[in-house]
Amino acid sequence: MNSRVETAAGLPAEVARAVHDEHRLAVLHWLEMLDTAADPDFDRIGGFAAAVMRAPIALVTLVDLDRQWFKSCSGMEETQITTAISFCAHAIAAGDEPMVVTDAAADQRFHANPLVTGKHHVRFYAGVPIIVAGARIGTLCVMHRKPCAHPSRSKLDQLKTLAGLAGSLFTLKHATRTGAVAEAALAREEKRRAVALDAASLASWAWDVRTDVIDCDVRLPELFNLPRSTRLRARDVLTAIDPRDVHQTETSFRDALTGSDDYFGEYRVNGFHPPRWVATRGRVIECDGEGKPTLIFGVNYDISERKLGDERQRLLLRELNHRVKNTLATVQAVATQTVRHARQPSEFLKAFSARLQALGIAHGLLSDREWRGIGIRELVQIEIRPFDNAAQPRLAISGADLLLSPDQAVGLGLILHELASNALQYGSLSVASGKVDLDWKAQGKNGDRRLVFTWRESGGPEVAPPERQGFGSILIRRSLAKVISSEVTHEFRRDGVFAEISMPLEYLSR
Repeated sequence: MNSRVETAAGLPAEVARAVHDEHRLAVLHWLEMLDTAADPDFDRIGGFAAAVMRAPIALVTLVDLDRQWFKSCSGMEETQITTAISFCAHAIAAGDEPMVVTDAAADQRFHANPLVTGKHHVRFYAGVPIIVAGARIGTLCVMHRKPCAHPSRSKLDQLKTLAGLAGSLFTLKHATRTGAVAEAALAREEKRRAVALDAASLASWAWDVRTDVIDCDVRLPELFNLPRSTRLRARDVLTAIDPRDVHQTETSFRDALTGSDDYFGEYRVNGFHPPRWVATRGRVIECDGEGKPTLIFGVNYDISERKLGDERQRLLLRELNHRVKNTLATVQAVATQTVRHARQPSEFLKAFSARLQALGIAHGLLSDREWRGIGIRELVQIEIRPFDNAAQPRLAISGADLLLSPDQAVGLGLILHELASNALQYGSLSVASGKVDLDWKAQGKNGDRRLVFTWRESGGPEVAPPERQGFGSILIRRSLAKVISSEVTHEFRRDGVFAEISMPLEYLSR
């Protein structure tokens, strides 16, 4: 906005409006010619203009908001001037025809202009707008240091023709540069595609169905254990497929191409132990007059690791099915006991949902680790997070990071939830001064190592043993019932609840 004010301050309103025209400025900047290198083609146009008009100064100018830049300049040392003192800004505002000033010193518009009063002593000016895409982006102009007679119509027509040539040259130069940029971008894109295919281990190909020839990169024959080449026959690729998969592959390919334009298939390749699995994705690019595919593009890639992963996944699912049965039994028991100890439905829903969430946290972690175990530090941090304040933490944890078995993780997760929930309602976390210390350690030697986990509350209200044992206390004492030789101590000491959990340490330290 500031540049507009400065420009308007040195120009009449109608000239400023022409300079600020949005379409004109858009075309000017679209050309991307400002501040480009000198160009002999534009210098020749300026030279012709100077010769036709017999003037010592000739310029090919581009008029921006606050400066007039010279694409070509003869007779002046400057490469640009401010738009506020520009004769060419007036020429742009005057229309498409030439603007002539025979004696600038006697012209009310320019008599005080620095170009007139300063070292250049400009007296005569003749300029024609350069038009590109319907916008007057600048001028072809000549200037003299003494007053001159008004040029003949013939000379002005020649100047106008040269200005038109300059406009065409700007357009041509832009198109040429844009084409070069596009060509360079295409080359970069091809290189990027090649790098991407290589990084992704993809083999690309184009199959001419009529000739049965596949043009491909060298990765394709490598995938199919064929001699290195960039041209294969489709029948050679088919022969390389494991006989057990040939019929299904042919059938699927034929069905896909007759029903749609895309094909996807997976099959084993001969000669590899363990088997190499390869996937194919293809798309019909061209068809003949009868709609039959004639050109197909596609890629192949090795999926052996994925297939091995699928097998591991099947084993995991069998383990998961076993765990789900145990979990459902746990959920059923939790639900039954929560109902039994709840005084009203809303109390049941709140307690059961919270316990189910605690159970879900442990199961989520186990699922992420493919049921191989969980680090105790991660389990503790996630289970107690809903009960603590990150800005002012009141639950302090310490201990080496040890791995828990799935049963240990589920059981300890339920215990932590119940202890934290009770502390928040009745214990140390129910008052601002209260805190909880959680620590654990490994005891014993190899073969007889145990995890001892301790929960200590302090700074809370004075504690008295409850008159009746709630389900929360039952959960704390029995959640590890499936873990053989586990022991849980849960005491209501006057200065705060204390719990100690001891269980066999089946897993090694992380």
